[in-house]
Amino acid sequence: MKKQSLVKGTFILGFAGIFSKAIGIFFRIPLAILIGDEGLGYYQMAYPLYMLFIASASGVPLAMSKMISEKNVQGDQKGVIQVLKQALFLMGILGIGTSMFMIIFAKWLIQLFRWDNSAYYSLLALGVAPVFISLMSALRGFFQGLQNMTPTAVSQILEQIGRIVIGIGLAIMFLPKGIEYAAGGATLGAAAGGILGGTYLLSKYRKIRKEFNVSNIKLEPRVMDNLLRISIPISLGAAVGTIMNVIDSIIVPQGLLDVGFTSRQAAILYGQLTGKAAVLVNVPLTISVALCASIVPIISETYTLNKKGMMNKNIISAMKISAIIALPSMCGLYFLASPILNLVFRGNVEGYLILKYSSIEIPFIILTQTTTVILQSTTSKKMPIFHLLIGCIVKIIMTNFFISIPEINVYGAVIGTISAYITVVILNMILLKIKLGITPNLYQIFIKPAYASTIMTICVVFIYTKMYDNTINQSISCLVAIVIGIIMYIILILVFKIVDYQKVKNKVIKK
Repeated sequence: MKKQSLVKGTFILGFAGIFSKAIGIFFRIPLAILIGDEGLGYYQMAYPLYMLFIASASGVPLAMSKMISEKNVQGDQKGVIQVLKQALFLMGILGIGTSMFMIIFAKWLIQLFRWDNSAYYSLLALGVAPVFISLMSALRGFFQGLQNMTPTAVSQILEQIGRIVIGIGLAIMFLPKGIEYAAGGATLGAAAGGILGGTYLLSKYRKIRKEFNVSNIKLEPRVMDNLLRISIPISLGAAVGTIMNVIDSIIVPQGLLDVGFTSRQAAILYGQLTGKAAVLVNVPLTISVALCASIVPIISETYTLNKKGMMNKNIISAMKISAIIALPSMCGLYFLASPILNLVFRGNVEGYLILKYSSIEIPFIILTQTTTVILQSTTSKKMPIFHLLIGCIVKIIMTNFFISIPEINVYGAVIGTISAYITVVILNMILLKIKLGITPNLYQIFIKPAYASTIMTICVVFIYTKMYDNTINQSISCLVAIVIGIIMYIILILVFKIVDYQKVKNKVIKK
């Protein structure tokens, strides 16, 4: 199977991720119309717990990709299949166990976290998904380890299609029973997506399996030991990061109640924070996740082969890609928060200020993700987890303090998140310097993309304003301004030589 470069792998996964997110955002339009901000609040209230499972299990596919990449470069085909079989067994246990826990203890969890009782149906529906998502994730890790991101990319799109078609259909079906039932129906789409994406990956694996001239593969304890040794630190790191969202699901609704908001008002504000702002903030984060998936097997391979020069070059490239993604995304969402919400949610712009200030999180979250994966793929598997734990403590302290101020209320969660990720980025950058001797060129990696982002933002806001004055149509003006802004930014990063066009061209068409 042909390998894909860092740039090509990131591009494929990034495109699929953005496309999937775009489909997902369109899913939010009818969903918001059907169940409103209140229903989105119930839908999102249980979601962080599900995402905690996804994060906790995410270490296994990344560990797989690292181990498979190393075994593949050594020509150990038997070892590759052994890793896959052990991972499928481990992920099956995790998935089934999580599904049973979420379904059996749904009411207890709601009481523990002091969620609104109407979130029960969403939590119950989410409990069905882990068993299917876990097996799909293991198959993704197999292909990523072979440095072929295309099957993962296609499965992401299929997963999102299944989630939307089934989710919206069930939401419509259950709406007559009440908003909470409709929110639960929409949530059940997660399981449907896992089934569709997993079925595709299984069919691709059966074809690829013929290329491996191995038979009678037995499960070996040492392979499972290595898988656990590598995956546990990665999973803990991802889980700690996701715990920040769980913290919001616990602190924010209760904190809003404590400062005088009603239960319905708290659900609406929480829905705007997580069902609107977080959804749009997560779009650029999708490319970051794609970058991280591409980094692991490539950096692991160069680290195993002791190619320090190539490894450092890939690390710097990954950080530069992170900045190129993060800075324009932050600027666009900050200055066009209201028009973008209007475009996505069909005139429902309530909560645009939450989106505006949440956009500031983007660069720090992306750099946290990238630096954490870089460190865990090389020399430091445990320290990034410690840094994320420190970030969680900062998050709890800052969110609790600011959300208790009535004038700040829900924005306290945004302040807490920004403070947490700034802390983690600083600590990770220091560790990169100590462990790998890498000191990023701030001008090349951050300042030049900032110049391009600033020029793009000024032009986008000007185009939007002029078009809106002439068309009196916010959606058309916003869409045109965004498209022109993307084209302009691509030109600017080439003009400023942030990215070398010839090198990118060669890497994208490589193999």
